[in-house]
Amino acid sequence: MDRARFVPYEMRSWVYQDRPIPVGEGRSIPSLGAQAALIDALRMVPGERVLEVGTGTGYAAAVLATMGARVDTVERLPRLAAAAAERLAALELDVATHCGDGFEGWDDRAPFDAILVSAGAHEVPAKLLQQLAPGGRLVIPTRPHEIRQTVLRFTKDADGHISEEPLGELAFVTLLGDILVEMGAATRQSVEKAAAKPGALGDALVGLGALSETDLYRALALQRGLPLGHVESLLTDADPMLAAGVSRAFLEHNRMVPLARRDGRLLVATSDPEASVADLAKAFPSRRVELQLVTPTDYRRLWAALDLWDPVGDLPREKPEADPRAADLLDSRVDPDAEGRNRALFEAILLDAVGARASDIHFEVYGESVRLRLRIDGEMRDLTHITMTREQLSAVLNVLKVSSHLDIAERRLPQGGRFRTRVGDRTFDLRVQTQPSLYGEHAVIRLLPQDENRLPTIEDLGFSKEIATRYRRLLDSPSGLILVVGPTGSGKSTTLYAGLQVLARDATRKIITVEDPIEYALRGVQQAQVRPHLGFAFANAMRAFVRQDPDVILVGEIRDGETALEAIRASQTGHVVLSTLHCNDTIDTVQRLIDLGMHPNSIASEILAIFAQRLARRICDGCRRPAELDPTLVSEVFPQGPPPGFQSYVGAGCERCTGRGTYGRIAVVELLEASPGLRHAIAHRLSVDELREVVEGDSLHSLRKSALELVAAGKIPFAELRRLLPPERLAPSTGRADIHRVGPRRTG
Repeated sequence: MDRARFVPYEMRSWVYQDRPIPVGEGRSIPSLGAQAALIDALRMVPGERVLEVGTGTGYAAAVLATMGARVDTVERLPRLAAAAAERLAALELDVATHCGDGFEGWDDRAPFDAILVSAGAHEVPAKLLQQLAPGGRLVIPTRPHEIRQTVLRFTKDADGHISEEPLGELAFVTLLGDILVEMGAATRQSVEKAAAKPGALGDALVGLGALSETDLYRALALQRGLPLGHVESLLTDADPMLAAGVSRAFLEHNRMVPLARRDGRLLVATSDPEASVADLAKAFPSRRVELQLVTPTDYRRLWAALDLWDPVGDLPREKPEADPRAADLLDSRVDPDAEGRNRALFEAILLDAVGARASDIHFEVYGESVRLRLRIDGEMRDLTHITMTREQLSAVLNVLKVSSHLDIAERRLPQGGRFRTRVGDRTFDLRVQTQPSLYGEHAVIRLLPQDENRLPTIEDLGFSKEIATRYRRLLDSPSGLILVVGPTGSGKSTTLYAGLQVLARDATRKIITVEDPIEYALRGVQQAQVRPHLGFAFANAMRAFVRQDPDVILVGEIRDGETALEAIRASQTGHVVLSTLHCNDTIDTVQRLIDLGMHPNSIASEILAIFAQRLARRICDGCRRPAELDPTLVSEVFPQGPPPGFQSYVGAGCERCTGRGTYGRIAVVELLEASPGLRHAIAHRLSVDELREVVEGDSLHSLRKSALELVAAGKIPFAELRRLLPPERLAPSTGRADIHRVGPRRTG
């Protein structure tokens, strides 16, 4: 029986490499050698009735049938069961397929002469033993969350007695790289690149910026058969005294933390996928241990929360590092004195923000109550499991001010500062802004990761292939002005940095930037920070830079007419100039430059392209499903009706996105490239509406069109259009059916 017929075409080479084959949800069918060993252990005789638990691709059932067995097979996943039944029917084999819980057996078909379990189990299912005929054999692998599993054979004698026989160990777990590719968390190319590096595959992928810590541990949880824990749910009924009863050094060494007792079981969180809880179970009356895997960041968040609840126990604690810029939060401990406790509270909040992928932390006070909120994927969400009094908020803000070199005595005026900290192998630049209010000081912290390997590329931004190609071509221009516009927080700087990374790889060009502040350090790029109080503003920097013999100049932001004039002058003298501007769309940008005092002829001659962008919530890859179109929104977007085959998608909610249906954000871009018609219209001072008519369907790739392309591709929900476009821009502006070229999402 050719095993290659039972696997997808792209995995057929794996058959000849004798590799496990992933079949979904972190499961795999074992390698050919391992599967042969399982069938051999069954000691099957032709004509016997055999039950297989875990159909997978159907290969084992096909082999058993060709050996003369009458085979019944049970598969839990409907998709696999249906596909296997179709393959087996095509081969005209005597196999009955059923979708259900295989560990419950198949009562209607029992008894069986032999039962083969192709999926590991924590315990031997009693139901399967009951369904054995006298003389029947059950072969089953155990310890499903470990790399090597013990295979057991049970035999029922004529009197109904069961004997157990260990048959040795078997490698049964899908390779981590295969799971990551199956999940869509990493590409096959990045996995192979990371595999060539020394050390663990997961750590190498995270180090390359090709994988997030959360996705790595989600894959490890699938591979080891462990649930992935979340801090919020784990802390719901956590008991700090459980951890106090065990040596802190022992727990830290084994990367475990006992949290609660549930129904006679001890709930333990660990960041070690291979953790052994045998020694820990001996220290508690509960002999049964429920193990949940957490990320290293979440592991430290748990300890931070427990330490705050129980700050003065008998546990040995280390004082935090004196220099907050050098301290690693994953290695920090809580100091029992008041200052240490305030710092610990701040670090616990910071760890929560990093673990939740927050871009900002908001400290707010209203009357006697304090509100903590995180901005995640553009939305504000309350941080509910940490509560603070006004006095604690004041103390935490003092810690924040000291770290960012602000005046702790000044509460009447806004202040701004920054500092750096590390969380594991990640470095964050924290931008701090305080603001006096009616009830006291508020503060906002922006978190900017500084790891160069994790800077998004043009492909990571989510640009369509067409816009990405046009962006790269624009960067190759000999001179001209490229602007990225949009509201605050729309990813303008990120888009420019993605372009800078492309330019920095070209050793034949010199690149200089002037920024306020420098958000990311880039190798191969000469970066400067503006200092207006010293007379070094954007315009001053531009005048100096043109004498530094650059090829490309990036200006962080055009804020005034003087900076705009210097940018245009630099473009006129043979430089590519990149910058940002606060505008609503590409056409408004032209009017904004005129308002800043730029002559229309200068704008028309130097402008290369204008990108206007927004950030939309991305549908979670783990739970994407087709959705029905909202008829109200459809009538606004498609007055003549949606194009044939137009399909939208939503996220149903899963563990990866914590039930929200969206995970991360993606750029929605409007691109206006300069054309002879546009230059003529600008030079002749046409109004904004007339400019829009000139470029519609010509050199403009509209925001509406980009958004609908992302909807059709299953990247963003259809409802997101209301957040991206004003009501008058939802429908086609000219009544043309250009958007009807957006086809249905391709699958397969």
